[in-house]
Amino acid sequence: MLGRMVHGLAALVLAFLVLPAAQAAEPIKIGFSMPLTGGLAPNGKSALLAMQIWEEDTNAKGGLLGRPVKLVYYDDQSQPGTVPAIYTKLLDIDKVDLVVGPYATAQIAPAMPIIIQRKLTFITLLGLAVNDQFHYPRFFQIAPNGPHATTDFTTGFFDIAKNANPKPKTVAIAYADQEYSHNAADGGRANAKAIGLNIVYDKSYPPTTTDFTPIMRAIQAANPDVLMIASYPPDSVGMVRALREVGFTPKLVGGAMVGLQATAIKTQLGPLLNGIVNYDFWLPGPKTMFPGLESVLKRYQARAEKEGVDPLGYYMVPWSYAYLQVLGDAVEATKGLDQDKLAKYMHEATFHTVGGDVKFGPDGEWAKSRMLDVQYQHVTSNSVEAFRDPKNTVILTPPEFKDGDVIYPYAEALK
Repeated sequence: MLGRMVHGLAALVLAFLVLPAAQAAEPIKIGFSMPLTGGLAPNGKSALLAMQIWEEDTNAKGGLLGRPVKLVYYDDQSQPGTVPAIYTKLLDIDKVDLVVGPYATAQIAPAMPIIIQRKLTFITLLGLAVNDQFHYPRFFQIAPNGPHATTDFTTGFFDIAKNANPKPKTVAIAYADQEYSHNAADGGRANAKAIGLNIVYDKSYPPTTTDFTPIMRAIQAANPDVLMIASYPPDSVGMVRALREVGFTPKLVGGAMVGLQATAIKTQLGPLLNGIVNYDFWLPGPKTMFPGLESVLKRYQARAEKEGVDPLGYYMVPWSYAYLQVLGDAVEATKGLDQDKLAKYMHEATFHTVGGDVKFGPDGEWAKSRMLDVQYQHVTSNSVEAFRDPKNTVILTPPEFKDGDVIYPYAEALK
């Protein structure tokens, strides 16, 4: 009898000892939506694979706070209207511990009212000036836009125009009727006026537009020296094709075209891209291979074909991995999941990520801009290798990353 009592007591004590360990092993769930179908899917799927590599790396090192991490996500179908319901489900049904943003401005913005209402810390993926209207103190953004995101986004493009010879005098601004494009156009307008360009065309087009030839002909009739386009992937393709179809050759063209960074779109357009000057967030170069990034890219590229994602991953991978690095580092540094402590730490710290060092400003944008402007040059094929070669994607700005000179005017790059 006594032996059984002792054995039972020992089992009870063991149960109490094991219980906290079992509880501690519960995963930290990180929730988000991601465009895995629809127009934004090429970038969304690329982002997801990079995030899964971060999840694997983190768990291989013991997780966060001694607990594994688990990504919980849903396809928002590239439709902003689906985002609020997804974040509500993540918080109320899935009971995630942390949330991060979806990809793209149009998807991030509709999540903001829920995030603000719940007082959550929210780091987002490649949005433009989303927090300009909210000034929410727990918002952070991983793209290197800079503290004045709306204008910083196209400052490099207009600096190239300002320093060109002969100097352009007029500009046209064409943009999709969506939040990102409106923000980019606002910044472009301000930058154009700052360097003395006369705006001769300034119009939006519906996001559902499929035929861009009439738009391009109208712009051609205005005969601008500079054409700035703010577009999402499907319309970026349409604009490039229409530009060549009508034979329009402004002196400088590009600026804020989302999608041209994706390898699938680059290989679709091939030589049609020659001469276009556009923003980018990262490209390989002697000064841009930050610690840890080469390893992440190699593992991503080894899995890319099987996963059906961008084979190079230059646009999405550094930032999709880095924004989870930032969140993970903040969790470890604050030793918990307290939203206020996380936000406070993220405002104060400098983070060492695969995308380089990140320091946030007051509204959650980067304290200093590190936007790239790139010109496609001497592209002769539609192969992936054409865009793996940095000689065909020349970094023009900022000066610290510059690795070539602009071919100007645009018509010269077509020869």
